[in-house]
Amino acid sequence: MFKNHMCVGVVDDQLMVRVDPEHYGDALSEPHVRPIDFTGKPMKGYVYVESAGFKTDKNLREWFDKGIKFVETLPPKSKR
Repeated sequence: MFKNHMCVGVVDDQLMVRVDPEHYGDALSEPHVRPIDFTGKPMKGYVYVESAGFKTDKNLREWFDKGIKFVETLPPKSKR
């Protein structure tokens, strides 16, 4: 969570990243990335990154930065 918005998480051995929906296609074109489809339908703006896609600290930091960069554009969310 960042500023009360989901931006990055871990599901099993995959990284779950929230990306700018306008750059969703770009994210999907990265190696080892696929859409998140909890409900059977892809969730635009959310991707899974397989462990091979964040093997290095640099790769991991890049994905974290993508998630945080997008969330920083969102309006503040009130705390419950």
